Amino acid sequence: MSQPATPTISETPATASTAASSATRDRLATGEGQITVAENVVQKIAGKACREIAGVHAMGTGGTRAFGAVRERIPGSTGPNVAQGVGVEVGETEAAVDLDIVVEYGVSIAELGRSIQRNVKQAVERMTGLRVVEVNIAVDDVYLPIDGDQDSTPTRVS
Repeated sequence: MSQPATPTISETPATASTAASSATRDRLATGEGQITVAENVVQKIAGKACREIAGVHAMGTGGTRAFGAVRERIPGSTGPNVAQGVGVEVGETEAAVDLDIVVEYGVSIAELGRSIQRNVKQAVERMTGLRVVEVNIAVDDVYLPIDGDQDSTPTRVS
């Protein structure tokens, strides 16, 4: 007589990263096919999400900001580059984001950084289905507003 087959139970516990990875894979792989997200898509989403946070004056390093200002003045240009100052690495299920920013004077850089990280991570994950593993921020400069009421040259009292 044959005995009924008993199911074998694996003793290997599933880790949180395995569960998160399979959940992401399920969102990007459907019965109809595979969904891939291009790097420039993630760059634009991250750039837009970063600029939404109060205290971010501009994005990009000095050279890219200068080039962007020249490019914007060319007739027929599409305007500011939303992806300026954003670097990304995109895998099948995960993404990493690097941001170069200019902060406004007086803003707490640590608090601003945490707000940016949270907003960028939520926006990218919600829109793409990718799991954001890190959001790195490099503060490139501080914007110092020029007070329009004062002359730039000091006056001498007679």
